[in-house]
Amino acid sequence: MGRSASAGNRLLTALPPADLALLAPHLQKVSLEQDAVVIRAGDRRHHVYFPHSGAISFMLGLPSGEMIATAVIGREGAIGALSVLGPSFLSSVTAVVRVAGIASQISVSRFHAAYMESGAIRHVVEAHTRSILMQFQHVSACNGLHSVEARMARWLLHLHDRTEDNNILSLTQETLSQLLGVRRTTVTQVIATLRALGAVRSVRRGLVEIDRARLEEATCECYDIICCATDRIVPHEAMGSHPHFASAEKLHGV
Repeated sequence: MGRSASAGNRLLTALPPADLALLAPHLQKVSLEQDAVVIRAGDRRHHVYFPHSGAISFMLGLPSGEMIATAVIGREGAIGALSVLGPSFLSSVTAVVRVAGIASQISVSRFHAAYMESGAIRHVVEAHTRSILMQFQHVSACNGLHSVEARMARWLLHLHDRTEDNNILSLTQETLSQLLGVRRTTVTQVIATLRALGAVRSVRRGLVEIDRARLEEATCECYDIICCATDRIVPHEAMGSHPHFASAEKLHGV
């Protein structure tokens, strides 16, 4: 996956001008501060966020208090877009900012009105939904089949893809343990293994310096699968006057 942290939200970029105009007067730029909770599980959504930079992880919590990441998104996606399913649709995951950035924010009511009026906006939401479901599926498979070292490398790469060309990631051991769903002692052991491989150069308090090339060698095939599938569903290029997201049939070779 090419480095694409900057440029703008790919869903908004793909909208034809007339459809984007339904949203533009109501979009407000907001900062995404690291560790901020954008949406909490069980809460009603009040805003939809279209990240232009940064990374947000979807965290699934269990009654025991344990948490694990199920997906991470940046400028290729949105937070809260499924609010169009109705006011009774509550979030099942907590969305936490992992890499600080900027987003365009719009109220759920304004977004729903535009969604009902525009087929292109409905198409964007459908593409985003397919992208998230794809990531949920592959992350679930990865968690069951691959080593914790490969999974750690994958999450670090996903986050690095959404930084501004900086090989130093601001991540605590607590954050890494939540992403992986493991104890902090396990995180220490995994980081030591990745350091021995040269994939992690150094770890300072709250900072992880990576060697991207070696990190790509340490991860599993799930990283490339997720990146390539995301790019098929939500292309990088501006679509001009006609969005051309991959259909579900094309994605499954039908």
